[in-house]
Amino acid sequence: MEQAGKTVVFADLTGSTSLFESAGNVVATHVVTRCTQALGAHFSRAGGHVVKYLGDGVLVMFDDTVAAIEACTRTRDILHDFNAEQFRHAPLGFKIGVEHGPIIEQDGDCYGDAVNVASRLSDRAEANEILIGEAVFRRLPDAQRLSCSSLDRIVVKGKAEPLRVWRIDWARTAETTLTIPMEMLEARSRAALVQRLDLELLDQHLQLLSSDGPLVIGRGDEAGFVINDPRVSRRHARIEWTGGQCVLSDFSSNGTWVNFSGAGSPVMLKRDSCMLHGQGEIGLGATPDDFTAPTLSFQVINDT
Repeated sequence: MEQAGKTVVFADLTGSTSLFESAGNVVATHVVTRCTQALGAHFSRAGGHVVKYLGDGVLVMFDDTVAAIEACTRTRDILHDFNAEQFRHAPLGFKIGVEHGPIIEQDGDCYGDAVNVASRLSDRAEANEILIGEAVFRRLPDAQRLSCSSLDRIVVKGKAEPLRVWRIDWARTAETTLTIPMEMLEARSRAALVQRLDLELLDQHLQLLSSDGPLVIGRGDEAGFVINDPRVSRRHARIEWTGGQCVLSDFSSNGTWVNFSGAGSPVMLKRDSCMLHGQGEIGLGATPDDFTAPTLSFQVINDT
């Protein structure tokens, strides 16, 4: 019987292969079973219904989308105790996909487009990454949306058209959904209206105002800042203002690094994000010691 929309969570453990190699089949099987059972219990306490366990993963349905996302962002705490014990040499992680839509429950299982998309998003996720579909993003309150970083449209197996996908950013999750009151978020948004980012590469100059939309950097036609270098992906990175912060997100094959002025070492990004502040350099597609890499100068300016 088809039911009203549900939020579907696919959570899979990562690192289990290394654990089997280092700890042996008996111990690893015990640990993986304990972890998946602990994740299932965690989601149940948060209001989810565990549909089934999938070896080293779990499929869960929620009536409440916000509760589902909050439960997903706390899964790191569940695994912390396991990794803090004797398995530091082969730590376990997770990757999660979440989508919302009508589902059909039958014979103890569930079916539907939302189930398929959540599964595919979990497959596409990196270790310790949470990917959510557009239907989930639309159901989140503004405060929680600030913790989401858009990956724009990505190809998902089984779908005719690319899907809009967002990633939950851990740093912004902690700031926006757990500790910062709404009035402070609103104040940040007002303050962001007088901020801007200056970017420069050779003869290219660009200003990104806090009122502007996201800026894509890459060698593709859709990029707002085009860099014609084979090491640069077509959609290499994106910079956007959100919650009064200027956030750089990497989506590339070869990675991005950020060297903040006065910092001891650069920040390396590989399908990850960081907040830009002050001034410095952004390198694309190569390691920081490669002086031939395309390198942008940046400066975050507060005109208040």
